[in-house]
Amino acid sequence: MSDLVDNPFFARLWMTMSGHEPESLRRLRVANLAGLTGRVLEVGAGTGTNFAYYPTGVTEVIALEPERRLAEVAREAAAAAPVPVIVSTAAIEEFGAAESFDAVVCSLVLCSVDDPDSVVRQLYSMLTPGGELRYLEHVAGVGVRATLQKVADATVWPRLLGNCHTHRNTEATIAAAGFSVDGSRREQTLPGWLPVPVSEFAIGRAVRP
Repeated sequence: MSDLVDNPFFARLWMTMSGHEPESLRRLRVANLAGLTGRVLEVGAGTGTNFAYYPTGVTEVIALEPERRLAEVAREAAAAAPVPVIVSTAAIEEFGAAESFDAVVCSLVLCSVDDPDSVVRQLYSMLTPGGELRYLEHVAGVGVRATLQKVADATVWPRLLGNCHTHRNTEATIAAAGFSVDGSRREQTLPGWLPVPVSEFAIGRAVRP
């Protein structure tokens, strides 16, 4: 295992943000996890915000969070979760490819990995046939929003927000890995007129054939 990620500024920022998520985002988290069963891999668990929303049909969650401060908070959330949750400080890039899961959950994480194409292909390989990728992600916008995202991604946004890149064609990346995308939609969690690059999210279900 590689050294733990040590990003104290982002960790403090994310702990504050995750503790004050808007109700609109919490509803999307619940919807993203609804109906899951079996063994689940969660990538980029953060502070464990999702843990309370896993349905009881889930038999085990392996939650990856390489930032050590966030992982400590996530372990506290895991102790109170309605399903068994094991928090690991492994990054997805170093996680054992021999592992097999019925579902993978990605919530606000594919925007921050260095090589999303490689990571999504890895997730595909770790799913059982018929397994699901559930995603809730920032995605590339259009028009003025796209311009704002590109400026943000090229300047301070990734450095301040844990390598977050807001203008990524995440759903195209998922489809290119071989997934069959089913039931995707876009949702606004903040008013569209706000001059921030991350007000719109994509939520969807992608299946490994």
